[in-house]
Amino acid sequence: MEEFSEFVGLSRPTVSKYFNDPASVRKKTRDAIEEALKKSGFRPNIFAVNLNRRRSNIIGIIIPNYADPFYMALTNRIELIANEAGFLAFVLSSDGKPEIENRAIRTFKSMNVAGAIIAPLGVTSHCSTLQELAATIPIVYVDSPLDERSAFVGTDNRQSVDLIVDYLCRSGEPPSYFDMPQVNTNSVTRRMAYVGAMQRLGFEPRLLDVAKPARWDFERFAFDEASRLFEKADLLPSRTVLCANDRIAFGVIAAAFQKGIRVGHGAGYDLRVAGHDDHPLSRYACPPITTVAQNYNEIGRLSIELLLQKLNEEADDTTRMRERILLSADLMLRKSA
Repeated sequence: MEEFSEFVGLSRPTVSKYFNDPASVRKKTRDAIEEALKKSGFRPNIFAVNLNRRRSNIIGIIIPNYADPFYMALTNRIELIANEAGFLAFVLSSDGKPEIENRAIRTFKSMNVAGAIIAPLGVTSHCSTLQELAATIPIVYVDSPLDERSAFVGTDNRQSVDLIVDYLCRSGEPPSYFDMPQVNTNSVTRRMAYVGAMQRLGFEPRLLDVAKPARWDFERFAFDEASRLFEKADLLPSRTVLCANDRIAFGVIAAAFQKGIRVGHGAGYDLRVAGHDDHPLSRYACPPITTVAQNYNEIGRLSIELLLQKLNEEADDTTRMRERILLSADLMLRKSA
C-alpha cells in the first residue's frame, strides 16, 4: 500500500480511504487511483486489510457439506444479502467431521471475521471452541441450534412433523418412524415430535429398530438399514414409513426397489414412504417424495438479517428481531405417499 501510494502520488490515508469506500474521495482523486491500478495491477490483500480493522467486513459461514443442495441454497441466499450489505461471505465446510469444524472455527477467529452463521455438527461439535468464538463475535446458528440459548433460525420441527404425521394417519395406515443418524439436535427433536404427534392422534408410536451412528452419509445408512429391515416382515410394523429427512427417504426407496417392493400411494403399491425437508432432489426421485418443505430462502434471509442486526450496535429495540426464529413448514404431496 505504501509503494502504491508513492506510485500514484497520493498520501496513504487517501488511498486507504478509496479502498474502504471509493465514493468517499473526490472524482479527480478516484480517477487517478483507478488509472494507477490499471497500470500497476496492484490489489490490496483483503485479509491483511481486515486484520488491521477493529471490525472486518467478512462474515464466516460453516456448513456440514458443500455437496448438499440444502446448504448450497442456504448459503447462496446468505451471500447475496451479505454482499448487498457490504460484507464478504466466506464459506467453509466441516465435511461432517468435528476436527475440521474446529479448524474452520479457529480459521475464522484468526481472520478477524465480523460475525458467523454456522450449521453445527451438534453432537460432535467442539462446544468450547464455539463458545470461545461466540465470546468475541456474534454467531447465528441455522439448521439445528447448538443449545437452547443460542441465536437460531430454522424449522419448527414440532409443527412440521405434526403436519406430515396427521396427513399420513388420515390418508392411510399410521406411520412407523425411520430415524436419522444422531448427528445434531434435529435427530432428537424430530423423533420426539413424531412420538408426540402419534400420541395426540391416539396411535402408538412405532420407532423402527435402526442403528444410531454419528455419520453424515444418510443415504447409505438408510439403504443398509432398510435392506436389513426388508429381509424380515416383522421388523416393519407398518406399510407406511415416515423418514426423519428426505435423504433417509432416498435410501429407503432405493432399498425397496432392490427388494422388489413397490413404493407409492394407492392400490397396487406395497409401501408408502414420506420424508422431511423437501430436499431439492425430492421431486425428481422415483417416485417423487411426499414431504414437508423447509423454507430455505427465509432461513437464509432471516439468519443474515439477524446477524446484521447483532452487528449493528445502534439497532432500534422497537424493531429488533427475536433471537430464536422457528419457521412453519408446508406439506408437499407427491406420489411416494
